[in-house]
Amino acid sequence: MNATSAPAPSIRFLDRSTPPHVSTLILLAGLSALVMNIFLPSLPQMAEYFGTSYAVMQLSVPLYLLFSAVMQLFIGPISDNLGRRPVMIAGLLLFMVATLGCIYAPNTAVFLTFRILQAVIATAMVLSRAVLRDLYTQDQAASKIGYVTMGMALVPMIAPAVGGSIEQFGDWHLTFWLMFSIAAAILLLVIRDMGETAVASNNSILGQFREYPELLRSPRFWGYAMAAAFCSGAFFAYLGGAPFVGSVVFGLDPFWLGIYFGAPAVGYFCGNWLTGLFAQRFGVNNMVMWGCLANATGGTLSLLIFLAGYGTAESFFGMMTLIGLGNGLCIPNATAGMLSVRPHLAGTASGLGGAIMIGGGSGLAVLAGLLLTPETGAYPLILIMQLTAIAGVFSILVVIRRERTLQLRA
Repeated sequence: MNATSAPAPSIRFLDRSTPPHVSTLILLAGLSALVMNIFLPSLPQMAEYFGTSYAVMQLSVPLYLLFSAVMQLFIGPISDNLGRRPVMIAGLLLFMVATLGCIYAPNTAVFLTFRILQAVIATAMVLSRAVLRDLYTQDQAASKIGYVTMGMALVPMIAPAVGGSIEQFGDWHLTFWLMFSIAAAILLLVIRDMGETAVASNNSILGQFREYPELLRSPRFWGYAMAAAFCSGAFFAYLGGAPFVGSVVFGLDPFWLGIYFGAPAVGYFCGNWLTGLFAQRFGVNNMVMWGCLANATGGTLSLLIFLAGYGTAESFFGMMTLIGLGNGLCIPNATAGMLSVRPHLAGTASGLGGAIMIGGGSGLAVLAGLLLTPETGAYPLILIMQLTAIAGVFSILVVIRRERTLQLRA
């Protein structure tokens, strides 16, 4: 099913003899986003429930991200060898088991262990992207990824608010039961709808892992991967630090923290919508550059507002919409670029690129949590976001320069 030219693949919903419908891919990507942030407004309650500190419970974010990065190193090559469909089904089943472990955890250590294991849901994000690159050319894939992640962006818009409402009126266990139920429904959908899209490989799984150096030697792959990593790094730092900034610095209750927390998702939705509309017209490099610049602009404006003494919850979270816009423009296009450097290694590239992005993000989430105190206010978080955004701009410039060099040689 690997497409290299214009003809659109034949897709029939709930027919597993054809590729999965785009709605299935949206739901898979959305579940991956849901798991990341729906429970964040409940962290203070969870710390009280387990009799530990907020700082310990906050480890559920960076540890999850770190293991997600490690998982993605394996998901891509395994799916290139065994196929997208069986790996996706196995990932959903393992996620459901891990979620039950979180629900029935008797103490903090057991909860964090199963929370880390929940990161197997990275399978949904990695393979939804790989499926699209199996079916479409680079710019077409960027457009399709944009539409899929635009639908996915709806989830983090509402997930923290839903989680905050559950925490306000119920119990944090309900949040994890909701994750379990949604995963079960999507598993049934995948079984009915998801046909195989990967080209059969004669390579062994070990041989598939040996393909990594081919990607690692590519300057274009590194440029796209680092642009995505640095651009998304601002968002991951936000995940690690924004709950503290909202609750401690600005004194928001869980419900309003959940409402404000979804601000980047509004921009992310718009950025993905623009990607869907214009990726084929302007090309992935331009879209990535514009995304990195939007990201840097959001951080700069937020910093200037705080330096001028006008920093509020509204200004802080409001500027995060530009961070989200930048991610919505950068990530789908940089991902399509990564997957197109070596099309026969689309799954491997998706996994490796995701691992670089999520691994760096976990480190930034930890750093933000460590540096933020009531005395520092929001400044450490804003500065981290600003520096990573600027690094993203330089990364895509590497790709643009490399492509110009190759054109001159040709």
